[in-house]
Amino acid sequence: MTETPAPAGNPLDQFLCFSVYAAGLAFNRVYKPLLDPFGITYPQYLALVALSSRDGQTVSELGERLHLESNTLTPLIKRLEAAGLVTRTRDKQDERVVRLGLTSAGSDLAKTALGCVPGEVLKATGMDQAALERLNNSLAALGAALRDPAAR
Repeated sequence: MTETPAPAGNPLDQFLCFSVYAAGLAFNRVYKPLLDPFGITYPQYLALVALSSRDGQTVSELGERLHLESNTLTPLIKRLEAAGLVTRTRDKQDERVVRLGLTSAGSDLAKTALGCVPGEVLKATGMDQAALERLNNSLAALGAALRDPAAR
């Protein structure tokens, strides 16, 4: 019986989890200079984009969409509110529920950022739109499978 030789190069490159992690770090480096002129971070950008698609979401709905726990999401929302981009209001039927909305400044910022950031990110990937969509669909399916304990 012969031993399989170890792959050359960085052994971490053999781990899918490391490749996804490293790609995430690279995305952060691409997004930072694109978002700095708007005065927002990448997580704040995601929250604004998610809120721009549907007004009046609850904090928990936004957390589910962004896959963030409330201890991470609450400070993010508070910073967006302090910047005048987001409003928080108590639900009229259930005071325990907090609903989120974009201010006009938040809506304008989201529209402006969505008008330029995705195209710049696409350029940075060096991929065409179809290849990027296939990769995104694969990664979304992978994430869904990993979040579903029944799938394991």
